Amino acid sequence: MTIVQWGFILVGTLFLLGGLRLTAVGFLVIGYLLAFVSGEIDVYALPFLVLLIGAAASVSAQRYLAVRVGGHVVFVLLAVALFVHRVPGFHNPLVIDATNFTPDAIPFSMNLNLDKPLVAYWIVFASTSVELSRPKADWLKVALAAVVTITVCIGVAFLLRFMMWEPKWPTSGWIWAINNLLLVAFPEEALFRGYLQANLDRLFGRGPFGRWLAILIAAVLFGLAHFQGGGGLIVLASIAGIGYGAAYRWGGLQGSVLTHFVLNLTHFSLFTYPALAR
Repeated sequence: MTIVQWGFILVGTLFLLGGLRLTAVGFLVIGYLLAFVSGEIDVYALPFLVLLIGAAASVSAQRYLAVRVGGHVVFVLLAVALFVHRVPGFHNPLVIDATNFTPDAIPFSMNLNLDKPLVAYWIVFASTSVELSRPKADWLKVALAAVVTITVCIGVAFLLRFMMWEPKWPTSGWIWAINNLLLVAFPEEALFRGYLQANLDRLFGRGPFGRWLAILIAAVLFGLAHFQGGGGLIVLASIAGIGYGAAYRWGGLQGSVLTHFVLNLTHFSLFTYPALAR
């Protein structure tokens, strides 16, 4: 792993989440060029990067509905492939290898992903639906959404015997936290809230009923995206998705990302992580 390239990528991602798009571009371009030079991205990824750029250009073609729709279809297909690491040419470095954070937990492995964050970058730069932030007056509602989401999810997780009270902070905790904020929570919230929920808002109308229906649908799809973790994780992720959706409604993408991250951080540092071994 090249530390310099990841420094550029992580700082660029932080700037992008903070709304400093032009500053973020420079850091991200340098970081990804260095990743190409180091071999963590190879030539097989290039056609898919071109497709992403083409999709971005297509969705801005205001005069041609078919072109815009085609751009969104291409993006959604690529987003799914990038999320499940099926796009060739990306060699994401392994930084945590089958670690048991507590004796009763299932082993946990973690890569620093170069592919998945591209979804968030595309949405922030190309999509007109995403709201990065909302008026600060609404952030008390975001805080309330975070507290309720954490409380309900942890309560349900205990009922499902998903985890136990096990406070800890392993030596890999800081790299986990940076990765979870910028390369996990940010891409997931960008796709499910900034893209899917926001466009469902437009489809259903911005009345209370339409907004909450958009939140619910995005949350259920978010839960289903965690199917590999079994039924219990689908339920937990769906419940969490409702909370993240509310946080997005009141605080924009920054609100939902922070709510997502704080829940994950609470889980990681205070309870069995990622789950009890069955």
